[in-house]
Amino acid sequence: MTSTTTGHAGNGDWLVGNPTGAQLASALWIGSVGLLILGLQPVLLGALYTEGHVSGDELALVATAEMIAIAIGSAVVAMLLSARNMRWKSAILLLLLALANVWTAYAASAGTLIATRALAGLAEGGLVAVATELIARSRRAERIGGYFVTMQTLAQCALALLLALYVIPAAGSAGGFIVLAVVCVVSLAVAFTVPGDYADLPKEENLANVLTVPSMTALLSVFCYFMFFGAVWAFLEPLGAQYGIDGRTVGLIVSASLAVQVLGAMTATVFEARIDYRAAIATIGVVALVCSLVLASGPGLTTFWMAALVMGFILLFIVPYQIRLAITADETRTAVLLVPAAQLFGLAIGPIAASLLIDGKDFRPVPEFAAASAVASVALLGLFVLVSRRRRAVA
Repeated sequence: MTSTTTGHAGNGDWLVGNPTGAQLASALWIGSVGLLILGLQPVLLGALYTEGHVSGDELALVATAEMIAIAIGSAVVAMLLSARNMRWKSAILLLLLALANVWTAYAASAGTLIATRALAGLAEGGLVAVATELIARSRRAERIGGYFVTMQTLAQCALALLLALYVIPAAGSAGGFIVLAVVCVVSLAVAFTVPGDYADLPKEENLANVLTVPSMTALLSVFCYFMFFGAVWAFLEPLGAQYGIDGRTVGLIVSASLAVQVLGAMTATVFEARIDYRAAIATIGVVALVCSLVLASGPGLTTFWMAALVMGFILLFIVPYQIRLAITADETRTAVLLVPAAQLFGLAIGPIAASLLIDGKDFRPVPEFAAASAVASVALLGLFVLVSRRRRAVA
C-alpha cells in the first residue's frame, strides 16, 4: 500500500502527498477513536456518579481534565512532533488509551479517576492529530473535515446505544470503559493502514504563522463558539429541572441531539462548497444566540426540545466552515491544526466559566453566558474579516 511520503508534491486533491482512499479512511477512524468519549461522557460519567464513585463537583473535574488534556495532546502532536512513523505512533497511542481505559475501570478514588482520564485525554488528543494532520494536507479540507465529524458522531451514537442499553446495566461504568479499551485494541489493525509518513507542510515558522491577528481571531472565534455549546450542554439537565423537565426526558433529548449532530455533519458535507464560510459562521452564531436566549426564557417542554435539537444540528454543521476560516487565516495550514484544540478548550472552559455565574439553584445565567459567547464568536469573525481586508489592501 502506497503511503504519503516526504517531498511528494500535491496530486489532485492533495497539497502534498497522495494517500489512497483507504488510508484516508483509516486516519479518520483513528481520530474518531480519540473523540469517542465526547459522545459517551454523559453515559459513562453519569454511571460513575450514580454508582457513587464521584460527587457532582468531582464529576465536573473529571470531564474538564479529560477535555483539556485532549486539546493539549492534539496541539502538542500536531505542532511539535514530526509527521513520521504515523502507523507506530497511532498504535502506541491506541495502546496507551486502552491501558488508561482499563485503569479507569478499576480506579478506586476520584483523584485516580481524574489522573486516568487526563492520561486518556493526552492519548486521545494525539489520535485526533493523526486525522487533522492529514486533513490539513487536503485541498478539500472542509469536506474531509465534514466526513471526519460524521464518522466520529456515528460511532459515538452506536457505542452510546450499546453502552446504555446493554453494557452499563449489566457491568456498570467499569464495563463501559472496558468496551472502550477493546475498541482501541481492535483499532490496532487500522493503525497499520494509515500512511506511514505524511508529506511535509511548510511549518518551519509554525508559531509565527499562528501568532498573527488573523490566525488568533479565527481560533478565538472557534473557541467562543464551543464555549457557547459547552456551557449549555454541561448544565442541560439542571436547567431542564428548573423548568420542570425530568432527568429521563433530558437524557432522551441528549440522545436525540447526538442523532441530529450526525444530520448536521452530513448536511455540511453536502453544502460546504456552496455556502461562503463567513455567511455560514455568522448565521450559525445568530442561531446559537437565539437558542441560548430561548433556554434562558423559561421555555416549555416542546420549546426546550426544539432549542436543544437545533443546537445539536449546528454544533457539527459549523465545523467545515471553521476549518475554512482557519485555512484562510493561515495559508500554511498551521492554524488549522489547532482548530480541534480551540474547540476542546471551548468545551472545557465554557462550563467552568458559566458555573461562576450560577446563583444557588438558578441556572438561567448559564444560557445567558452562552448567548454572550455566541455574540463574541461572531464579533471575532467580523474582526477577522476587517483585518483580512486591510491586509489585502496594503498588499
